[in-house]
Amino acid sequence: MFNWFKKVVKDYVVEDANTSLFDKITDLELRVLTLEAENVELTNCLYEVENRLQANIDNIHPVVYNLKNDNWDQ
Repeated sequence: MFNWFKKVVKDYVVEDANTSLFDKITDLELRVLTLEAENVELTNCLYEVENRLQANIDNIHPVVYNLKNDNWDQ
């Protein structure tokens, strides 16, 4: 896929790591793929937490007091 790009940048060196520019780009692409996968996992966990919280909220049954009294007018 990036063969043409590799041919162009293989001789360039990144100053910090003393590696080729292509190697640095490949490493960055791998990091992006890893972060995207972690983002999917995080999103799934958030949906799970939301569903559990909604289920707990739905299980709350507040006490209903019968305050209707027909004799209050007297």
